[in-house]
Amino acid sequence: MSGPVRVALAGLGWWGQKITAVLQAAPDEVTIVRAIEPNAEVAMAFEKAHGIPVTAELDAALVDPDVEAVLLVTPHSLHAAQIAACVAAGKHVFCEKPLAMTRAGAVAAVDAVEAAGLILATGHERRYEPPIARMIAAADRGEMGRLMQFDATFSHDKFLSLDPTNWRLGAGDAPAAGMTATGIHLLDLAVRLMGPAKSVICSCETLASELPQGDTIAAFVMFKGGGTATIAANLAMPFVSRCSLFGSEAWIDVRDRAHVEAPDGWVVTSARKGGKIEVEEVGPAEPVRDNIVAFARAIRGQAAYPITTGQMIETAALLEAIVSSSKSGELVTL
Repeated sequence: MSGPVRVALAGLGWWGQKITAVLQAAPDEVTIVRAIEPNAEVAMAFEKAHGIPVTAELDAALVDPDVEAVLLVTPHSLHAAQIAACVAAGKHVFCEKPLAMTRAGAVAAVDAVEAAGLILATGHERRYEPPIARMIAAADRGEMGRLMQFDATFSHDKFLSLDPTNWRLGAGDAPAAGMTATGIHLLDLAVRLMGPAKSVICSCETLASELPQGDTIAAFVMFKGGGTATIAANLAMPFVSRCSLFGSEAWIDVRDRAHVEAPDGWVVTSARKGGKIEVEEVGPAEPVRDNIVAFARAIRGQAAYPITTGQMIETAALLEAIVSSSKSGELVTL
């Protein structure tokens, strides 16, 4: 096939609306041909605003021959059944993070998609932020020497206004404070840079809110290939997002100016052995769009999707271990 990949968008909440907006800047790559939303009021408003048909059930999109792929922007607990349904219908799948809450769940999703010869992608747009992409490339080229430590935090207070019964705060979909909302992106980066995790211990507390699953979580991760990571995600503080990678030859620190919902660029601080500390301003980009465009290009056979299924599985395994440690406070071995 040629032309833009025709997708169905499942989920028209906060993030589904964000995806709709950014894809308007990539009409030659991706086009939304239908949407799925059980909330009748939201569905009606979306259909009126965009002229895109909306149905309450995913099944209607799966039997539509015009739909090549499905973007799942849905609660985490629905992903397994929805991915299976998409695969059975022969549709490529872009699944928002986390792909699965367990290693077994991720393996099942990956196996099903690969057996059907389809493309699986996931919503880890942080990889597409220009300074993060440069960090990864520098590490891959060996410019940073032996990688030793990854240190990152991604926190905000956007969920404080949510109803406590909202799925984003529930024990099933978000059992460990902000780890499934924001920290999961950092787990993906840690696995990409440091490899599979060996063990993890973490602390999850409620310090500044009444959020039912806690508001403050920090994890200390050790990797099979050596090295460590410290990862924090807080749901009761003003926005802050920072990723730092330390190697024997250089280090890089990337700080976001604003949440990825409305990106405003980055401040990058770095140094090489024997050199001075340098500070650089990087202008805004739209990584959410770029991630989905990469998915579309993989469907068209133009380039492999850069987040491998093996990395998806290892990220889910690390998340599962963190959830376990957050409940026990003990070291968990993967």
